[in-house]
Amino acid sequence: MILQLSDPHIGAPDGDPEGDLARAVARARELAPAPDVVLVSGDLSEHAAPGEYARVRELLAPLDAPILALPGNHDDSAMLREAFPATTHADGPIRVLTLDSRRPGRDDGALGAEQLARLDADLADGDGRPAIVALHHPPIATGMPFLDDIGLDPGDGAALREIAARHRVARIVAGHVHMTAQGLLGATPVLTCPSTWRLRARLRLGAPGYEIEDAPAGFALHVLTDGGLTSHVVSL
Repeated sequence: MILQLSDPHIGAPDGDPEGDLARAVARARELAPAPDVVLVSGDLSEHAAPGEYARVRELLAPLDAPILALPGNHDDSAMLREAFPATTHADGPIRVLTLDSRRPGRDDGALGAEQLARLDADLADGDGRPAIVALHHPPIATGMPFLDDIGLDPGDGAALREIAARHRVARIVAGHVHMTAQGLLGATPVLTCPSTWRLRARLRLGAPGYEIEDAPAGFALHVLTDGGLTSHVVSL
């Protein structure tokens, strides 16, 4: 079972990001069976500060599971990798392959030809096991202009669609938008994970700008079932 946490933004001045992450971890510890792997899909830190990453490690420690952490637009890729040096892939019954969609100094995301080629090769070695591809920036539109303007580069999204179709990726998962959304990239299901932080943009489809609201935090679970791979979203 893969536990997906996203966008804790530890160090943010608004709300209670540390308390929110602690509550998410406490709820996740009630799961039976316990998660095999914890995937954190970006924006672990608000300011990419070493102390913030150290605090994330402390807050996640009670889960007692391998951590796959990938960078978001608020993160520093090298600093995050130093704080979470474990492999960027999980190679169990469910394969998890992570991508770095961060663009230094920008809020939107990109992958690049080299990283996409590496993903293509890694997926080719899967032996038929279901694969989850994880990145911070969703490769689908939400219908909220200000979020879609800082989404994934469209060309990289198109290339990811072709790769996912070629290898029958079971699920693409992302964070960044702080809310649950489901869609398709070609024929591949895409799920965005809610933030563990209780702040998000109010859903206003097609409207310019944004309003922040205090909303339920949550996390996602990805589990093997008789029917294949099933994803659940737990609200806190």
